[in-house]
Amino acid sequence: MSPKSRSPSRSASSRKPRAKSSTASKSKSHSKSRARREARPGLDIAFLERLLDAAGPSGFEVRAARVWRQEAEELADEVRVDVYGNSFASLNAAGIPRVMLAGHIDEIGLQITHIDEEGYLYVAEIGGWDPQVLVGQRVRILTKGNAVTGVIGKKAIHLIEREDRDKASKVKQLWVDIGAANRAEVAALGVRVGDAMVLDQDMVRLGGDRIASRAIDNRIGAFIVLEAIRMLAGRRPRASVIAAATVQEEIGYYSGGGARTSAYMLEPDVAIVVDVTFSSDVPDIDKKEVGEHRLGGGPVLSRGSASHESVFDALVEVAEAERIPYTVQAAPKATHTDADGIYLTRRGVPTAVISVPNRYMHSPNEVVSLADVENTARLIAAFARSLGPGTDFTPR
Repeated sequence: MSPKSRSPSRSASSRKPRAKSSTASKSKSHSKSRARREARPGLDIAFLERLLDAAGPSGFEVRAARVWRQEAEELADEVRVDVYGNSFASLNAAGIPRVMLAGHIDEIGLQITHIDEEGYLYVAEIGGWDPQVLVGQRVRILTKGNAVTGVIGKKAIHLIEREDRDKASKVKQLWVDIGAANRAEVAALGVRVGDAMVLDQDMVRLGGDRIASRAIDNRIGAFIVLEAIRMLAGRRPRASVIAAATVQEEIGYYSGGGARTSAYMLEPDVAIVVDVTFSSDVPDIDKKEVGEHRLGGGPVLSRGSASHESVFDALVEVAEAERIPYTVQAAPKATHTDADGIYLTRRGVPTAVISVPNRYMHSPNEVVSLADVENTARLIAAFARSLGPGTDFTPR
């Protein structure tokens, strides 16, 4: 989700189909090897782990995009990348209608703006950060060679004036320490002004079916659209389906980011955007503002603004037919997702937004439920199979 946080939901409704939910894993292990052994049926957790662990802040998505395309090569009829780094995996190119599935692959990060004589790095935000989250974190700096590790520094609490201790930190008060004694040693490590960095946090398993990681917003969307391709590859739809791992959503709220150029090139008849939204099952959240969306409650269907009512209705029909639980989120002005860059492309694209409930958004430990991830991919695959040459989303 872009740093212009999604407008609070004015109302939300919930549907709970009678089908029993998938059994959650009982493991509480945080080890990566255990995560691989306990993958949910139907989801490639090893791929998800590789995708989340890869660094890819907005404007520097190439590492994560390569991981996505390598996996796509095993699933799709055609895989390609455009001049700006948007990646595409297509099935059934001659099918009708043409369906675009978009999940942005970029994440928030930091970028070096200055290196001082003592070898400290100063940074600016890529996307929207709460600076309090940054204090004391380790970072992975993306150089032309190997990644360089650093730590985010701040004046020690003992040295801060008592009246200033309760004040929030600002990014301009922080620095990155890579262990260099001076500017020359920084250069010797290959670190330059303009290099990007991410917080050095990889995916871990929590209790039940939950995972924590940085970059879930919105690497999980890029994962889901490719998982939908995986599901469709075994039983092909009549439609042509193109999964797109789009770039620069976190900084593209003025330009539309890579989603706009992707939609212009693909000319889809319908588009589904996959992103994350606020999970309201944590303390201190006002459900009157954000709606009621819980981990394990299923995908969240956006209604209003960029989300086309006819596509929304079709998704609801498919979810109920497939007994997939879902909730509804109001978007009265904008969705603040890739949908806002897609739906007005060319003559207009009927577009819908499906979101995964996410705790602790824009932090190094975002949390989601794998059941929600799987159900979102299932819903998209079933929706794509429901389409054919006679599909028409024109409101009449």
